[in-house]
Amino acid sequence: MSDKREDYISWDEYFMGVAMLSGMRSKDPNTQVGACIVSPDHKILSMGYNGFPSGCSDDEFPWAREGEPLDNKYFYTTHSELNAILNYRGGSLEGSTLYVSLFPCNECAKAIIQSGIRYIIYDEDKYKNTPGVIASKRMLDAAGVKYRKYEHTNREIKMIL
Repeated sequence: MSDKREDYISWDEYFMGVAMLSGMRSKDPNTQVGACIVSPDHKILSMGYNGFPSGCSDDEFPWAREGEPLDNKYFYTTHSELNAILNYRGGSLEGSTLYVSLFPCNECAKAIIQSGIRYIIYDEDKYKNTPGVIASKRMLDAAGVKYRKYEHTNREIKMIL
């Protein structure tokens, strides 16, 4: 018989933790979103967070959410889901799962569907009543992409060394 521990974290806890940790890389002062794409056999394929494209200095582009159109972040930032998809350097993402800290917008939903991701596990859905998220869910449903809310366990992060 084995004396292995029984209180190890689940796959969902592990991959959502990686997504949330990735979001902590974002320099956005208002919203930090992270994403982690996982293969059907539980291998991390890619990660991403919201920020500016490579080569666009985060010191030279605006982080503001309001103001003149070219003086706010929305024309320049790439969302975490799209970054994770674009960061992937392997073959196909067909059948993979996306863990993401915020439910994907309609633009990210298009990329998710086209890339072959089939499952989304999200933490927050604070924009659920906005046209972008309503459209996102409509497209994901039509394309057969399944999604569900992450269930928190309220586990405390503590390593035993």
